[in-house]
Amino acid sequence: MSQKLKQLGKNQIFWPLVVLLAILFVNGIVSGGQFFEMRIVDGHLYGRLIDILRNGSKLMVLAIGITMALATGGTDISVGSVMAISGAVACSIVDGRILPGASGSVTVAIVLALLAGVLCGLWNGVLIAKVKIQPIVATMILMVAGRGIAQLITEGKIVTINSDAYYFINGGYILGLPFPLFIVAFAFVLIMLFTRKTAFGLFIEAIGVNSVSSRFTGIKVDRIKLIIYTFSGLMAAVAGLIESAGIKGADCNNAGLLIELDAILSVAIGGTSLFGGRFSIPASVVGALIIQSISTSVLAMGVAPEVTLVVKSLIVVVICLVQSKKFKEAIARKFSRKVVKEA
Repeated sequence: MSQKLKQLGKNQIFWPLVVLLAILFVNGIVSGGQFFEMRIVDGHLYGRLIDILRNGSKLMVLAIGITMALATGGTDISVGSVMAISGAVACSIVDGRILPGASGSVTVAIVLALLAGVLCGLWNGVLIAKVKIQPIVATMILMVAGRGIAQLITEGKIVTINSDAYYFINGGYILGLPFPLFIVAFAFVLIMLFTRKTAFGLFIEAIGVNSVSSRFTGIKVDRIKLIIYTFSGLMAAVAGLIESAGIKGADCNNAGLLIELDAILSVAIGGTSLFGGRFSIPASVVGALIIQSISTSVLAMGVAPEVTLVVKSLIVVVICLVQSKKFKEAIARKFSRKVVKEA
């Protein structure tokens, strides 16, 4: 039994999953069971668990995209700005502010918003893979410039739209479940097949461990980095569509503001080293759910908004310590000495 537990503990997703279940369990106790209550209204599922899944969809999508960038030893801090650009493009088209010939077509808006995300990711990829700029600097350029670009698209205004078809991206339901969950599931399955059923995942881990050696073994390091950052941009664009559909408009100043930090933290909580190497997309998704669960829990407990971030930070510090191999070894040594002294 203990051997099986040790084997499970070596799985990258094990501890993030334990932490997530612990957070949900504590919430259940504190709320007297109300936290787990679910109800069906007009064929749609409602409840705090559904809220966590729906509100965490943006973060899960971002985590799926950014995990591979971190696994190569890089990073992408421009995803929040790409979200703003994506939302600005889509809402401006639906509103008729740009491309009036499209007659507010939601399909055209979605396609062009995703294309904008791909171009943003491609820009990052070129700077990193071809121009050899450090990832944090290269993506910082777009992080700063991206909100300016989004404001240029919307002419510095908050664009509000009136389109039920566009609202469906965030507020729609299929089979009683929120539509954003299906978006997350599609992206998850797609990237899992691509990284686990092909050699692509191994190439990423090899680059993260040693990019120079990977190049000597014949791996197209630059091309893979280009693909990874382009995909991250695409996922950021998808998150931007979910965000803008949720607020029914494009708010370039606040859309995706600082969400890049939560996305990176989600991946780190999922056990992927920021120095690159081994990675796990499922663990990153669980990490995103942990972040969203903390946010939902803190708000549900009525913690004042001015101390919410502090409480959230403290919880994250505890989670990181619990997952730290050195911290666990130090605690184990301390207890083993205590047992020896007592004996």
